[in-house]
Amino acid sequence: MSLSQPSCNKNTSVNPTDFKSEKKSIARLAGTAAMMLVLTGCQTVNDLDTGSTEAVQKKTVHQPVARAKKTKAPTAKPVVEKRPQDLWERIRRGLGMNLDNNHPWVMTELRWYAKNQGYFNRVADRSAPYLYFIIKEAEERGVPLELALMPVVESAYDPFAYSHAGASGLWQFMPATGTDYGLEQNWWYDGRRDVVAATRAALDYMVRLHNAFGDWELALAAFNSGPGRVQRAINRNRSKGKPTTFWDLGLPRETTAYVPKLIALGKIVRDPEKYGISLKPVPNKPYFAKVKTGGQLDMAKAAELSGISLNELYRLNPGLNRWSTPPEGPDHLLVPVDKAKSFQKELAGLPAEDRLRWKRYTVKSGDSLSTIARRYETRSQLIREVNKMDGDMIRVGQSLLIPVPANGKENYTLTASQRRKAQQNSNVSGRYKVDYTVKSGDSFWTISRQFSVGINELARWNNMAPRDTLRVGQKLAIWSKGSGSSDSIIRRVNYTVRSGDSLSRIADRFNVQVQQIENWNSFDSKYIHPGQLLTLYVDVTRAYD
Repeated sequence: MSLSQPSCNKNTSVNPTDFKSEKKSIARLAGTAAMMLVLTGCQTVNDLDTGSTEAVQKKTVHQPVARAKKTKAPTAKPVVEKRPQDLWERIRRGLGMNLDNNHPWVMTELRWYAKNQGYFNRVADRSAPYLYFIIKEAEERGVPLELALMPVVESAYDPFAYSHAGASGLWQFMPATGTDYGLEQNWWYDGRRDVVAATRAALDYMVRLHNAFGDWELALAAFNSGPGRVQRAINRNRSKGKPTTFWDLGLPRETTAYVPKLIALGKIVRDPEKYGISLKPVPNKPYFAKVKTGGQLDMAKAAELSGISLNELYRLNPGLNRWSTPPEGPDHLLVPVDKAKSFQKELAGLPAEDRLRWKRYTVKSGDSLSTIARRYETRSQLIREVNKMDGDMIRVGQSLLIPVPANGKENYTLTASQRRKAQQNSNVSGRYKVDYTVKSGDSFWTISRQFSVGINELARWNNMAPRDTLRVGQKLAIWSKGSGSSDSIIRRVNYTVRSGDSLSRIADRFNVQVQQIENWNSFDSKYIHPGQLLTLYVDVTRAYD
């Protein structure tokens, strides 16, 4: 569906007619004028330029014949619409949905948006690096430019957004849908957060949904809640003789708000002053360029060579999970347009041994390839490849070459692991933090029951979704309510087991429960022994021996 205005073939033009003799007939002149009207009509770009044809008509038809010897019929000048300087204006010119809809659902969302200027300021700042590319991709598909506002509804234009249902990125792709549209997801990389790949996948998906439902409102609803659910709602209404528009279907609450939000946003972009909103200008020019890296590259080194901060590099490449680009690709990075050429030049002169930092590690008793890989935030496969190993067998004293972060992993604040740590350390008012190690058989459900917390909040504290898989040895943050009053002061206590101690005696002494002690500690057996160190979380305002 193309929403662009009709335009002329660029090879069509009007040639001026030379009147060399006063004996030329008036009929000839009138015929020329008629042809001029036909040709100039195709050069009107939009409704704002409708006066141009009338002006040509007056000058040509009503020009006195006696003066024709000294003049030429005027050449019709094409009316060229000025290129918008601001991306909001560019979106405004491409709006194509029914924005005159004043359904109560729309008006509810509109009232909220109209009261939140700060929200639009944040959205403008976040969208600035991505909006030009998204608009360009939407225009190439001929879709309404309201679709460029979908990431406002989905993620508030946060490329690292992650929902409790497991959706990720600007467009909030679920894992299965992302896979269906070629968005690879592995330890190194998540294509759902890749701005270029995910944008193309989302717009392709929207075109497919529009082709299936024949309606942009239904296509948007299907993007949010799934095409199967929307089709079932349509079938249900049709069987009862009811209307089958989006506004008549019994869809989930989230979906019934989703489409109205987008229409409300379209109304505000169309006429922000009407609703008391000021849209911060976003320049109508490319923000980033793609540069081939030629292989795996440490992100800190890439930031240094490109001349931008490490965080900015991750925000342009949010699909990267780790401290380097993936060993098996994608082998490119997005950098600001004005940095691309110098970055290419620096990469061309970078020695292969400087692409990554390497550490020589000597295998110790109890090591395994997987534990070493986890310790250095890499993969066993990469260690095998670097050290030319056929399998996972290692021996004590063996020397291994391991790629490691050049700047210390804590400085790569936007990697998946560091984002998770930041979330885990976000203080929860009125609770104390328990560092929990996942054991065999654990799930979000079993852990939430042990600590009397909700599954969704447990997942949120750890920047995960309830459906995500837990692995044995994984560290989780649990913000427990504790057993004291609202004035409790909870402190971590390291307790050394004494002779004659039992879990029940220790629990009584510190006013905690045996199950809590078991949750706070990983026991090799069901027995404790003198000298064993236990971690306890104790209300220090309550007396204990």
